[in-house]
Amino acid sequence: MARILIVDDDAALLRLLSLRLRSEGHEVIEASSGEAALARLDHELPQLLVTDLRMGGMDGLQLFEAVHRRHPLLPVLILTAHGTIPDAVKALQRGVFGYLAKPFEARDLMAEVDRALAASQALGANIPIGGDEGDANGDNQETWREAILTRSPRMQQVLAEARMVAATDASVLIQGDSGTGKELLARAIHAASPRAQGNFVGVNCGAIPENLVESELFGHVKGAFTGAVRDRPGLFLEARRGTIFLDEIADLPLSMQVKLLRVLQEREVRAVGSERAVKVDVRVVCASHRILEEEVAAGRFREDLFWRLNVVALALPPLAQRREDIPLLAQHFMAMLAQRYGKGITAFAPGAIELLIAAPWPGNVRQLQNVVEKCVVLATGSLLDTGLVQRALANQAGEMLPFDEARRQFERDYLTQLLKLTAGNVSHAARLAHRNRTDFYALLGRHQLEPAAFKPAL
Repeated sequence: MARILIVDDDAALLRLLSLRLRSEGHEVIEASSGEAALARLDHELPQLLVTDLRMGGMDGLQLFEAVHRRHPLLPVLILTAHGTIPDAVKALQRGVFGYLAKPFEARDLMAEVDRALAASQALGANIPIGGDEGDANGDNQETWREAILTRSPRMQQVLAEARMVAATDASVLIQGDSGTGKELLARAIHAASPRAQGNFVGVNCGAIPENLVESELFGHVKGAFTGAVRDRPGLFLEARRGTIFLDEIADLPLSMQVKLLRVLQEREVRAVGSERAVKVDVRVVCASHRILEEEVAAGRFREDLFWRLNVVALALPPLAQRREDIPLLAQHFMAMLAQRYGKGITAFAPGAIELLIAAPWPGNVRQLQNVVEKCVVLATGSLLDTGLVQRALANQAGEMLPFDEARRQFERDYLTQLLKLTAGNVSHAARLAHRNRTDFYALLGRHQLEPAAFKPAL
């Protein structure tokens, strides 16, 4: 049975819908307005949203637009009077799952509900109701992704794609902000792959001194350079028959990018100082918090290497776009850290979770864990109260970007996404942004973005 959010400003119809759905065994969440529905979605995620079209304040279509931006896989059914059926048909064209004309029969309602729930499950948005860790992951048997806790449809979609690509040997590029869990996703892909019994070797390309990168990745022979007192196989050979994860691949020096490309093409490595190449059977997963297309356009990353790595691209959403996961993650970190520090902390006090949900989280999941850890360390009782959470969040303020810098960063990211979406078509991008072409060109110039760099190669 499913959790269903129903929205209607008619109290009698809201009560009738609730009774019908509960009689079928579903858990029902009620909201008397679109605004109230959005507030409920901040705290709990249903598998289906049923809303009236015509309501005071935010109408059903406006609610759909707001929900669709945050939870694109959540199916929405709209209830409409006969006179507004043309509006409902337009809503279908914008992505609404379906509509019912009032008055409707109970069997028609349940048929549409069952159809929507089946689609929800097929899309990977069938988020379980249970609160334990196994349920949150969707399946107690799916140990391949047990470290990734989520109830977010966006994350569920990423995981579904990751599960499919794991069965192949295709190279994977994971992109996402710092702290979103790129290595966790790489490990999950490895665990779900036929190479799961082999080694998973992770390396941060930006953390290795430039003069040692080649030796670390490909190995060296004794005497190859000062300090090479013995042969060393290198990380590619260490990952043989397994997976190598190259984190922050954009930090790899250009000279090493050429050598990495050769390894990927020829499937063999040559240790520093050796005259013999060795065949290597390894799956390559890369990650970057930078947008590699921009790095290519700026001449900092080789285009041929980009296409070799970018066979399958997975994009991890920032925590601010998966706020429904914040209570789940916060509870998990609290339990883990309370055990680590030997504290008898059992829960968050009322209002504390709400503060976490409302925070901006520029540092994503890693920052959330840091905040919870500060709370656990300073706690003197069994509850993490709102005062503790407020102080921990306030301490993070110094780590946040200044407003002007954050605005510039957002503006540049927004423009880049528009140009990628429209393949560099400025007219189309300007229309999507509701700007005229002159203003849009001025914005591009401010951020030194060239539309031609986003056009597909011929």
